[in-house]
Amino acid sequence: MKEKLTNKQKLTQRKFKITNRFYYWLYYFLDKLFIIKKYKPHIEIIDDINDCKGPCFLIFNHLSRVDHAYCLEAAYPRRINIVAGYNEFFRSHLHTVFKLNNVIPKKIYSNDLISIKGMKSIIKQNGVICLAPEGMSSIYGTNQPIIPGTGHLFKHHKIPVYFLELRGQYLTTTKMCLDERYANTYATLKLMFSSEDLEKLSAQEIEDKINLAFKHDEYDWQKANPQKWKNKGGMATNLDTLCYKCPKCGKELTMRVDNNTIWCEACGNKAEINDYYEFVPTENSYFPYTPSKWVEWERVETIKEIRKNPNYSFTEEVDLGNIPDYKWLKDKKTTEICGHGTLTIDHEGVHYNGTKDGKEFNFTLDYKTVFSPAIVTDTTHFGWYVDGEWYEFYPKRPGANGKVLVSVEELHRLHVNTWKNFPWNSWMYEETDK
Repeated sequence: MKEKLTNKQKLTQRKFKITNRFYYWLYYFLDKLFIIKKYKPHIEIIDDINDCKGPCFLIFNHLSRVDHAYCLEAAYPRRINIVAGYNEFFRSHLHTVFKLNNVIPKKIYSNDLISIKGMKSIIKQNGVICLAPEGMSSIYGTNQPIIPGTGHLFKHHKIPVYFLELRGQYLTTTKMCLDERYANTYATLKLMFSSEDLEKLSAQEIEDKINLAFKHDEYDWQKANPQKWKNKGGMATNLDTLCYKCPKCGKELTMRVDNNTIWCEACGNKAEINDYYEFVPTENSYFPYTPSKWVEWERVETIKEIRKNPNYSFTEEVDLGNIPDYKWLKDKKTTEICGHGTLTIDHEGVHYNGTKDGKEFNFTLDYKTVFSPAIVTDTTHFGWYVDGEWYEFYPKRPGANGKVLVSVEELHRLHVNTWKNFPWNSWMYEETDK
Protein backbone atom coordinates (compact mmCIF):
# COMPACT_ATOMS: atom_id res chain seq x y z
CA MET A 1 0.00 0.00 0.00
CA LYS A 2 1.31 3.43 -0.92
CA GLU A 3 2.30 5.46 2.14
CA LYS A 4 0.03 8.43 2.81
CA LEU A 5 1.73 11.76 2.12
CA THR A 6 2.06 14.25 4.97
CA ASN A 7 0.72 17.77 4.55
CA LYS A 8 4.33 18.97 4.29
CA GLN A 9 5.09 16.53 1.47
CA LYS A 10 1.94 17.59 -0.40
CA LEU A 11 2.99 21.24 -0.16
CA THR A 12 6.45 20.39 -1.50
CA GLN A 13 4.85 18.82 -4.60
CA ARG A 14 2.46 21.71 -5.28
CA LYS A 15 2.56 23.40 -8.69
CA PHE A 16 2.14 27.19 -8.73
CA LYS A 17 0.34 29.21 -11.36
CA ILE A 18 -1.27 32.60 -11.80
CA THR A 19 -4.59 32.39 -9.96
CA ASN A 20 -7.84 31.74 -11.80
CA ARG A 21 -9.57 35.08 -12.54
CA PHE A 22 -12.78 34.13 -10.73
CA TYR A 23 -11.01 32.99 -7.54
CA TYR A 24 -8.87 36.10 -7.67
CA TRP A 25 -11.87 38.38 -8.11
CA LEU A 26 -13.59 36.63 -5.18
CA TYR A 27 -10.46 37.07 -3.03
CA TYR A 28 -10.35 40.76 -4.00
CA PHE A 29 -14.09 41.29 -3.34
CA LEU A 30 -14.05 39.66 0.11
CA ASP A 31 -10.80 41.41 1.01
CA LYS A 32 -12.23 44.80 0.02
CA LEU A 33 -15.52 44.18 1.80
CA PHE A 34 -14.34 42.63 5.08
CA ILE A 35 -10.68 43.58 5.62
CA ILE A 36 -9.18 46.71 4.14
CA LYS A 37 -12.30 48.88 4.42
CA LYS A 38 -12.02 48.89 8.23
CA TYR A 39 -8.63 50.60 8.19
CA LYS A 40 -9.64 53.71 6.19
CA PRO A 41 -7.08 53.14 3.43
CA HIS A 42 -5.66 55.99 1.34
CA ILE A 43 -3.87 54.46 -1.66
CA GLU A 44 -1.86 56.55 -4.11
CA ILE A 45 -0.70 55.09 -7.44
CA ILE A 46 2.35 56.89 -8.84
CA ASP A 47 3.45 54.07 -11.18
CA ASP A 48 0.67 51.64 -12.10
CA ILE A 49 1.83 48.03 -12.03
CA ASN A 50 -0.84 47.27 -14.65
CA ASP A 51 1.27 49.21 -17.15
CA CYS A 52 3.96 46.52 -16.84
CA LYS A 53 3.07 43.85 -19.41
CA GLY A 54 5.71 41.32 -18.42
CA PRO A 55 6.72 39.71 -15.11
CA CYS A 56 7.74 41.86 -12.17
CA PHE A 57 8.22 41.96 -8.41
CA LEU A 58 6.01 43.87 -5.98
CA ILE A 59 7.74 44.49 -2.65
CA PHE A 60 6.42 46.19 0.49
CA ASN A 61 7.70 47.26 3.88
CA HIS A 62 6.03 44.66 6.08
CA LEU A 63 4.20 46.38 8.93
CA SER A 64 1.35 44.02 9.81
CA ARG A 65 -0.64 40.89 9.06
CA VAL A 66 -3.08 42.93 6.89
CA ASP A 67 -0.46 44.22 4.42
CA HIS A 68 -1.56 41.71 1.77
CA ALA A 69 -4.87 43.58 1.51
CA TYR A 70 -3.10 46.79 0.48
CA CYS A 71 -0.96 44.94 -2.08
CA LEU A 72 -4.07 43.38 -3.58
CA GLU A 73 -5.90 46.72 -3.69
CA ALA A 74 -2.97 48.65 -5.18
CA ALA A 75 -2.26 46.09 -7.91
CA TYR A 76 -5.80 45.11 -8.95
CA PRO A 77 -6.81 43.97 -11.54
CA ARG A 78 -3.25 42.67 -12.03
CA ARG A 79 -3.11 39.29 -10.31
CA ILE A 80 -0.31 38.84 -7.79
CA ASN A 81 1.21 35.73 -6.24
CA ILE A 82 2.08 36.49 -2.64
CA VAL A 83 5.03 34.87 -0.87
CA ALA A 84 4.13 33.87 2.72
CA GLY A 85 5.74 31.97 5.58
CA TYR A 86 5.89 28.20 4.98
CA ASN A 87 4.70 27.56 8.54
CA GLU A 88 1.45 29.46 7.85
CA PHE A 89 0.28 26.89 5.28
CA PHE A 90 -0.69 24.35 7.95
CA ARG A 91 -3.24 26.51 9.77
CA SER A 92 -6.84 25.44 9.19
CA HIS A 93 -8.18 28.92 8.40
CA LEU A 94 -5.45 29.63 5.82
CA HIS A 95 -4.45 26.48 3.94
CA THR A 96 -7.41 26.41 1.51
CA VAL A 97 -7.28 30.16 0.85
CA PHE A 98 -3.53 29.94 0.22
CA LYS A 99 -3.98 27.01 -2.18
CA LEU A 100 -6.76 28.65 -4.21
CA ASN A 101 -4.76 31.86 -4.52
CA ASN A 102 -1.46 30.16 -5.32
CA VAL A 103 0.40 31.69 -2.40
CA ILE A 104 4.07 30.67 -2.51
CA PRO A 105 5.61 29.25 0.72
CA LYS A 106 8.94 30.56 2.02
CA LYS A 107 10.83 29.25 5.03
CA ILE A 108 11.53 32.36 7.12
CA TYR A 109 15.23 33.24 7.47
CA SER A 110 16.15 30.04 5.65
CA ASN A 111 17.12 28.89 2.16
CA ASP A 112 14.61 26.55 0.57
CA LEU A 113 13.95 25.21 -2.91
CA ILE A 114 10.15 25.34 -2.79
CA SER A 115 10.04 29.16 -2.82
CA ILE A 116 12.66 29.42 -5.58
CA LYS A 117 10.75 26.89 -7.69
CA GLY A 118 7.44 28.69 -7.10
CA MET A 119 8.79 32.14 -7.99
CA LYS A 120 10.52 30.89 -11.15
CA SER A 121 7.29 29.27 -12.29
CA ILE A 122 5.26 32.47 -11.87
CA ILE A 123 7.91 34.59 -13.59
CA LYS A 124 7.85 32.23 -16.60
CA GLN A 125 4.08 32.81 -16.74
CA ASN A 126 4.64 36.62 -16.82
CA GLY A 127 3.18 36.95 -13.32
CA VAL A 128 3.79 39.25 -10.35
CA ILE A 129 5.72 38.00 -7.32
CA CYS A 130 4.65 39.92 -4.21
CA LEU A 131 7.07 39.61 -1.30
CA ALA A 132 8.38 41.32 1.84
CA PRO A 133 12.20 41.52 1.72
CA GLU A 134 12.32 41.89 5.52
CA GLY A 135 11.05 38.32 5.85
CA MET A 136 8.31 39.02 8.38
CA SER A 137 6.22 41.88 9.72
CA SER A 138 7.65 44.60 11.93
CA ILE A 139 8.19 43.49 15.51
CA TYR A 140 8.17 46.82 17.34
CA GLY A 141 7.04 49.35 14.75
CA THR A 142 10.28 49.93 12.84
CA ASN A 143 11.67 48.35 9.69
CA GLN A 144 14.17 45.53 9.94
CA PRO A 145 17.20 44.95 7.67
CA ILE A 146 16.13 43.04 4.59
CA ILE A 147 17.27 39.44 4.15
CA PRO A 148 20.78 39.10 2.69
CA GLY A 149 20.55 37.82 -0.88
CA THR A 150 17.56 39.97 -1.86
CA GLY A 151 19.75 42.03 -4.16
CA HIS A 152 21.05 38.88 -5.87
CA LEU A 153 17.47 37.67 -6.40
CA PHE A 154 16.41 40.87 -8.16
CA LYS A 155 19.62 41.22 -10.12
CA HIS A 156 19.40 37.61 -11.32
CA HIS A 157 15.89 38.00 -12.74
CA LYS A 158 16.32 41.59 -14.00
CA ILE A 159 12.58 42.29 -14.08
CA PRO A 160 11.01 45.54 -12.76
CA VAL A 161 10.58 45.92 -9.01
CA TYR A 162 7.61 47.96 -7.73
CA PHE A 163 7.43 49.21 -4.15
CA LEU A 164 4.29 49.67 -2.07
CA GLU A 165 5.22 52.03 0.76
CA LEU A 166 2.99 51.47 3.79
CA ARG A 167 2.21 53.80 6.68
CA GLY A 168 0.01 53.17 9.74
CA GLN A 169 -0.64 49.45 9.25
CA TYR A 170 1.46 48.39 12.25
CA LEU A 171 -0.66 50.55 14.53
CA THR A 172 -3.85 48.84 13.33
CA THR A 173 -2.66 45.52 14.77
CA THR A 174 0.73 45.58 16.51
CA LYS A 175 3.02 42.59 16.78
CA MET A 176 2.52 42.55 20.55
CA CYS A 177 -1.27 42.50 20.46
CA LEU A 178 -3.37 41.47 17.47
CA ASP A 179 -6.43 43.38 18.69
CA GLU A 180 -7.54 45.70 15.91
CA ARG A 181 -7.42 49.51 16.18
CA TYR A 182 -8.75 51.90 13.57
CA ALA A 183 -7.61 55.19 12.08
CA ASN A 184 -6.34 56.38 8.68
CA THR A 185 -3.75 54.24 6.89
CA TYR A 186 -1.75 54.97 3.74
CA ALA A 187 -0.04 53.21 0.85
CA THR A 188 1.90 54.55 -2.16
CA LEU A 189 2.77 52.41 -5.19
CA LYS A 190 5.77 53.36 -7.31
CA LEU A 191 8.46 51.80 -9.50
CA MET A 192 11.66 51.25 -7.50
CA PHE A 193 13.93 49.52 -10.04
CA SER A 194 13.60 49.17 -13.79
CA SER A 195 15.33 46.30 -15.58
CA GLU A 196 18.01 48.77 -16.64
CA ASP A 197 18.55 49.88 -13.02
CA LEU A 198 19.08 46.28 -11.93
CA GLU A 199 21.59 45.76 -14.72
CA LYS A 200 23.68 48.74 -13.59
CA LEU A 201 23.50 48.36 -9.79
CA SER A 202 25.41 45.82 -7.71
CA ALA A 203 23.48 43.44 -5.45
CA GLN A 204 24.70 45.37 -2.40
CA GLU A 205 23.63 48.71 -3.90
CA ILE A 206 20.16 47.27 -4.53
CA GLU A 207 19.85 46.12 -0.91
CA ASP A 208 21.15 49.46 0.41
CA LYS A 209 18.55 51.35 -1.61
CA ILE A 210 15.74 49.10 -0.36
CA ASN A 211 16.82 49.44 3.28
CA LEU A 212 16.92 53.22 2.94
CA ALA A 213 13.52 53.34 1.22
CA PHE A 214 12.05 51.16 3.98
CA LYS A 215 13.45 53.35 6.80
CA HIS A 216 10.48 54.05 9.04
CA ASP A 217 9.23 54.15 12.62
CA GLU A 218 5.46 53.87 13.04
CA TYR A 219 5.49 55.60 16.43
CA ASP A 220 7.50 58.53 15.09
CA TRP A 221 5.11 58.71 12.14
CA GLN A 222 2.17 58.78 14.57
CA LYS A 223 3.84 61.61 16.54
CA ALA A 224 4.29 63.61 13.34
CA ASN A 225 0.77 62.77 12.11
CA PRO A 226 -1.25 62.48 15.33
CA GLN A 227 -4.53 60.66 15.07
CA LYS A 228 -6.72 58.98 17.62
CA TRP A 229 -6.93 55.20 17.26
CA LYS A 230 -10.34 53.68 17.89
CA ASN A 231 -9.87 50.69 20.18
CA LYS A 232 -11.51 48.53 22.83
CA GLY A 233 -8.75 48.88 25.41
CA GLY A 234 -5.74 46.64 25.76
CA MET A 235 -3.32 49.23 24.39
CA ALA A 236 -0.62 47.80 26.70
CA THR A 237 -1.42 44.11 26.11
CA ASN A 238 1.78 42.04 25.71
CA LEU A 239 3.97 45.15 25.64
CA ASP A 240 5.98 43.52 28.44
CA THR A 241 7.03 40.76 26.02
CA LEU A 242 9.32 43.25 24.23
CA CYS A 243 9.73 46.05 26.78
CA TYR A 244 11.20 43.80 29.45
CA LYS A 245 13.70 46.11 31.18
CA CYS A 246 12.46 48.86 33.48
CA PRO A 247 13.65 52.24 32.14
CA LYS A 248 13.73 53.65 35.66
CA CYS A 249 15.35 51.02 37.93
CA GLY A 250 16.97 48.87 35.22
CA LYS A 251 15.58 45.56 36.52
CA GLU A 252 14.77 42.93 33.88
CA LEU A 253 11.62 40.80 33.47
CA THR A 254 9.79 42.87 36.09
CA MET A 255 7.41 44.71 33.76
CA ARG A 256 3.73 43.81 33.99
CA VAL A 257 0.67 44.88 31.96
CA ASP A 258 -3.07 45.10 32.37
CA ASN A 259 -5.35 46.56 29.71
CA ASN A 260 -3.91 50.06 29.06
CA THR A 261 -1.41 50.05 31.95
CA ILE A 262 2.23 48.96 32.20
CA TRP A 263 4.29 49.01 35.40
CA CYS A 264 7.41 47.64 37.07
CA GLU A 265 6.89 45.25 39.98
CA ALA A 266 10.31 46.11 41.39
CA CYS A 267 10.07 49.92 41.65
CA GLY A 268 6.47 50.85 40.82
CA ASN A 269 7.35 52.77 37.64
CA LYS A 270 3.98 53.07 35.90
CA ALA A 271 2.24 54.54 32.85
CA GLU A 272 -0.98 54.42 30.88
CA ILE A 273 -0.98 54.18 27.09
CA ASN A 274 -3.60 56.47 25.56
CA ASP A 275 -5.47 56.36 22.26
CA TYR A 276 -2.56 58.16 20.54
CA TYR A 277 -0.04 55.44 21.52
CA GLU A 278 1.54 57.82 24.03
CA PHE A 279 2.93 56.92 27.46
CA VAL A 280 1.24 58.91 30.22
CA PRO A 281 3.47 58.25 33.28
CA THR A 282 2.26 58.56 36.85
CA GLU A 283 4.06 60.98 39.18
CA ASN A 284 7.80 60.20 39.62
CA SER A 285 7.68 57.59 36.85
CA TYR A 286 9.80 57.57 33.69
CA PHE A 287 9.20 55.98 30.27
CA PRO A 288 10.92 56.39 26.89
CA TYR A 289 9.47 58.50 24.10
CA THR A 290 7.84 55.50 22.39
CA PRO A 291 7.87 51.67 22.67
CA SER A 292 10.29 51.49 19.73
CA LYS A 293 12.72 53.84 21.52
CA TRP A 294 12.36 51.64 24.62
CA VAL A 295 13.47 48.55 22.68
CA GLU A 296 16.26 50.60 21.12
CA TRP A 297 17.55 51.41 24.61
CA GLU A 298 17.31 47.73 25.61
CA ARG A 299 19.34 46.83 22.52
CA VAL A 300 22.14 49.24 23.45
CA GLU A 301 22.21 47.85 27.00
CA THR A 302 22.40 44.30 25.61
CA ILE A 303 25.20 45.21 23.19
CA LYS A 304 27.21 46.55 26.12
CA GLU A 305 26.50 43.46 28.20
CA ILE A 306 27.41 40.82 25.63
CA ARG A 307 30.56 42.61 24.44
CA LYS A 308 31.93 43.12 27.93
CA ASN A 309 31.05 39.67 29.24
CA PRO A 310 32.63 36.64 27.47
CA ASN A 311 30.49 34.38 29.67
CA TYR A 312 27.20 36.05 28.73
CA SER A 313 24.33 33.58 28.96
CA PHE A 314 20.55 33.72 29.24
CA THR A 315 18.43 30.63 29.97
CA GLU A 316 14.66 30.35 29.88
CA GLU A 317 12.23 27.50 30.52
CA VAL A 318 10.14 26.90 27.39
CA ASP A 319 7.47 24.71 25.88
CA LEU A 320 8.34 23.36 22.43
CA GLY A 321 5.90 23.35 19.52
CA ASN A 322 5.99 21.95 15.99
CA ILE A 323 3.72 21.31 13.01
CA PRO A 324 1.81 18.00 12.97
CA ASP A 325 2.17 15.82 9.87
CA TYR A 326 -1.41 14.92 9.04
CA LYS A 327 -3.79 17.41 10.65
CA TRP A 328 -4.35 21.13 10.33
CA LEU A 329 -3.67 23.51 13.19
CA LYS A 330 -6.97 24.85 14.54
CA ASP A 331 -8.03 27.85 16.67
CA LYS A 332 -5.44 29.98 14.80
CA LYS A 333 -2.57 28.15 16.48
CA THR A 334 0.81 28.13 14.74
CA THR A 335 2.20 24.92 16.27
CA GLU A 336 1.17 22.07 18.57
CA ILE A 337 3.00 21.67 21.89
CA CYS A 338 5.20 18.58 21.68
CA GLY A 339 7.86 19.04 24.36
CA HIS A 340 9.41 21.00 27.21
CA GLY A 341 12.91 22.10 28.11
CA THR A 342 15.31 25.02 28.45
CA LEU A 343 16.58 27.42 25.81
CA THR A 344 20.00 28.97 26.42
CA ILE A 345 21.51 31.87 24.50
CA ASP A 346 25.29 32.38 24.81
CA HIS A 347 28.34 33.27 22.74
CA GLU A 348 28.38 29.81 21.14
CA GLY A 349 24.84 29.89 19.85
CA VAL A 350 21.27 28.85 20.67
CA HIS A 351 20.87 25.63 22.66
CA TYR A 352 17.71 23.63 23.38
CA ASN A 353 17.85 20.82 25.94
CA GLY A 354 14.62 19.00 26.67
CA THR A 355 12.06 16.68 25.15
CA LYS A 356 10.05 16.20 21.98
CA ASP A 357 7.18 13.72 21.74
CA GLY A 358 8.22 12.17 25.06
CA LYS A 359 11.82 11.57 24.00
CA GLU A 360 15.06 13.44 24.70
CA PHE A 361 15.64 16.19 22.15
CA ASN A 362 18.59 18.59 22.04
CA PHE A 363 20.12 20.86 19.43
CA THR A 364 22.49 23.79 18.99
CA LEU A 365 22.26 26.47 16.28
CA ASP A 366 25.31 28.65 15.69
CA TYR A 367 25.19 32.28 14.58
CA LYS A 368 26.01 31.40 10.99
CA THR A 369 22.68 29.58 10.98
CA VAL A 370 20.49 32.00 12.95
CA PHE A 371 20.49 35.77 13.18
CA SER A 372 17.09 36.56 14.71
CA PRO A 373 14.13 34.72 16.22
CA ALA A 374 11.23 34.49 13.77
CA ILE A 375 8.11 35.96 15.41
CA VAL A 376 5.33 35.01 13.02
CA THR A 377 2.14 36.00 14.83
CA ASP A 378 2.59 37.79 18.15
CA THR A 379 5.41 38.25 20.63
CA THR A 380 4.30 35.54 23.06
CA HIS A 381 6.42 32.98 21.17
CA PHE A 382 9.06 32.70 18.43
CA GLY A 383 10.61 30.05 16.22
CA TRP A 384 13.47 28.67 14.14
CA TYR A 385 13.98 25.99 11.51
CA VAL A 386 16.07 23.09 12.80
CA ASP A 387 17.19 20.65 10.09
CA GLY A 388 14.40 21.98 7.91
CA GLU A 389 11.66 21.49 10.54
CA TRP A 390 9.80 24.42 12.08
CA TYR A 391 9.88 24.67 15.90
CA GLU A 392 8.38 27.33 18.15
CA PHE A 393 9.34 28.22 21.70
CA TYR A 394 6.90 29.44 24.33
CA PRO A 395 8.79 31.09 27.24
CA LYS A 396 7.34 30.97 30.73
CA ARG A 397 8.18 34.61 31.47
CA PRO A 398 6.79 37.25 29.06
CA GLY A 399 9.88 39.47 28.94
CA ALA A 400 12.10 36.55 27.97
CA ASN A 401 10.97 36.99 24.35
CA GLY A 402 12.40 40.49 24.14
CA LYS A 403 15.61 39.40 25.86
CA VAL A 404 16.09 36.52 23.41
CA LEU A 405 15.32 38.78 20.44
CA VAL A 406 18.00 41.40 21.05
CA SER A 407 20.51 38.87 22.45
CA VAL A 408 20.43 36.61 19.39
CA GLU A 409 20.56 39.49 16.94
CA GLU A 410 23.49 41.21 18.64
CA LEU A 411 25.43 38.00 19.31
CA HIS A 412 25.09 37.24 15.60
CA ARG A 413 26.38 40.72 14.75
CA LEU A 414 29.29 40.34 17.14
CA HIS A 415 30.41 36.96 15.80
CA VAL A 416 29.21 36.75 12.17
CA ASN A 417 27.41 39.94 11.06
CA THR A 418 25.97 38.88 7.71
CA TRP A 419 22.63 40.43 8.80
CA LYS A 420 24.03 43.85 9.58
CA ASN A 421 22.39 46.65 11.51
CA PHE A 422 21.63 49.84 9.59
CA PRO A 423 24.45 52.37 9.04
CA TRP A 424 22.34 54.98 10.83
CA ASN A 425 22.41 52.77 13.95
CA SER A 426 26.21 52.64 14.17
CA TRP A 427 26.00 54.86 17.27
CA MET A 428 24.65 51.88 19.20
CA TYR A 429 28.02 50.14 19.00
CA GLU A 430 29.98 53.27 19.80
CA GLU A 431 28.01 53.36 23.08
CA THR A 432 29.72 50.15 24.21
CA ASP A 433 32.93 52.06 24.96
CA LYS A 434 31.21 54.45 27.33
